Amino acid sequence: MELTLTGERTLPGIAAENYWFRRHEVAYLAAHPWVRGATVLEAGAGEGYGADILSRAARRVIAVDYDAAACEHAAKAYPKLSVVRANLVELPLAAQSVDIVVNLQVIEHLWDQPRFLAECARVLRPAGTLILSTPNRLTFSPGLDAPVNPFHTRELSAAELTELLEPHFRVDRMYGVHHRGRLRRLDRRYANVVAPVPSPGGIVAAQFASPPATWHPRLRQQVAAVTHRDFTFNEKNVDGSLDLFAVAIRR
Repeated sequence: MELTLTGERTLPGIAAENYWFRRHEVAYLAAHPWVRGATVLEAGAGEGYGADILSRAARRVIAVDYDAAACEHAAKAYPKLSVVRANLVELPLAAQSVDIVVNLQVIEHLWDQPRFLAECARVLRPAGTLILSTPNRLTFSPGLDAPVNPFHTRELSAAELTELLEPHFRVDRMYGVHHRGRLRRLDRRYANVVAPVPSPGGIVAAQFASPPATWHPRLRQQVAAVTHRDFTFNEKNVDGSLDLFAVAIRR
């Protein structure tokens, strides 16, 4: 089953979507040191490419998603995964049954974020780890009271994410995802592009400014050339980051 690009999730292999796919991919690759040799639950697996990346380091990956079509696709495309369809606020796992829960670019889509995090804590073993990434509200929807993305219910700043995790988790590390050299140069090149929706500006604004079918060939080539190496993580300027990447320990 082939999935279609709706804006709710990113998909691999689409040239015009490549920037967003690589911005997601880098978070999965960054999770490798924590998931190595572990039993991992990916909550909100979508197409399944991320769970497949995790499986290169993990002992076992259980991929859970609510969308039936996504689950059917993932099970066929990535047969070594254990794919389960379920609501993320009612995870179909026993208490204390996994070492790691991974939730990347998903929590902003959920209506009941506290209940979801309680479920993550329930299925994690004592001192288990939650690895979570989400768009940084301060740059993704700057100055807005509600997300501009219609599929997002609530976006978070680093402080808001820490507060949300506090009842069940202790935040061990909080990183920000930033552009590296080539993308930073493109940000400067597109600094004066005005997009119809709020954005961090630069190459992101250039993509938002017009439909992909109307992009200049140079922009199309630049987006298609992005790799995960064009992004970096650091703890220096989290509030100015594109995305947040938190590593939290179950209390």
